[in-house]
Amino acid sequence: MPDQTPYSDDLMAHVREHKGRFRWLGIALIVAGALAVIFPLVASITAKIMVGWFLLIVGAVTLWHAFQSRSWREAILSGLVGVLQIAAGVYLAFFPLTGLIGLTLLLGVLFAFQGGIEIAMAMRARPTQGWVWMLVSGIASALLAIFLIAGLPGTALWAIGLLLGVNFLTSGFAFLALSRIA
Repeated sequence: MPDQTPYSDDLMAHVREHKGRFRWLGIALIVAGALAVIFPLVASITAKIMVGWFLLIVGAVTLWHAFQSRSWREAILSGLVGVLQIAAGVYLAFFPLTGLIGLTLLLGVLFAFQGGIEIAMAMRARPTQGWVWMLVSGIASALLAIFLIAGLPGTALWAIGLLLGVNFLTSGFAFLALSRIA
């Protein structure tokens, strides 16, 4: 067996200590992924609505902060940002089929970064058993990003839900495999 780096020893000790958490995270991601693959349009709209509500909450807090900081020179600009966030949140949260193209592009960028990070994590954990699963998950995320962005605008209605599902499945299997090797 190849020499293990201190990082690998720390990783394995952490996984052993929290094996149940890794397993349940893997199972939860697999279930969520399967549901998203089976119902991609529902998953796409649900993800978009959640982003809308997030923007509504952040916008409200930003606007509140601007009113509380009226003596701050930039309070008006901060308030304007809050109003824009609220407007975007209303648009995404309350109009189900709008905004999917922008969210699809954003998800493609997210998958590209996630893929890169998971590939880097796999390379760092390479001497340990099971590192290949993290590498496969990273490569899958990177390929999903390319597919998603290249297919715009036609992929916007179904791709978010389907690709979130595939992403959740690969990450779920990676965490489940990691929990089993410790």
